[in-house]
Amino acid sequence: MYQVGDKIVYGENGVCTIVCIAPLNVSGASRDRLYYHLSPLIGSGTYFAPVDTTAFMRPVMSREEAEALIDRMPEIEPAICKDSRFNHVDAFYKDLFRTHSCDALVSIVKGLRQRMGERKTRSSRAESTMKRAKDMLNGELSVALDLDLRDVDDYVRSRIGAGS
Repeated sequence: MYQVGDKIVYGENGVCTIVCIAPLNVSGASRDRLYYHLSPLIGSGTYFAPVDTTAFMRPVMSREEAEALIDRMPEIEPAICKDSRFNHVDAFYKDLFRTHSCDALVSIVKGLRQRMGERKTRSSRAESTMKRAKDMLNGELSVALDLDLRDVDDYVRSRIGAGS
């Protein structure tokens, strides 16, 4: 069980801080069931997850894991969907997000950056997907490396070079 103040990765919502562990304060909710009250690092609002949920949760990676991820970023292959049908492209990226892997997030960002660079027009869907992957990745790197979120890209570039 996580503790108040812990920063965790919650499903596909990115890094959240556990602000409270308590029953829900809504009519009809069981007072016997405890919930994590989660505040997202990026975005607003509060998520409520039962402490006994099967939803994906994990601790934020360690500083060492973050440094190792950055070091291997140049070798991570871009995720490129070979099928151009919208529903297949959408499913392709959804499957990658569901892995809850930072390597997959890097792959998504690299693949979409490459795809958008090859096209004359930009897809709002591709931009939105890339922003989501980048926000999730940078949020976790920010916490793991104890950096301000705005400094993550510069830090990554300084470690692996501007060609990332």
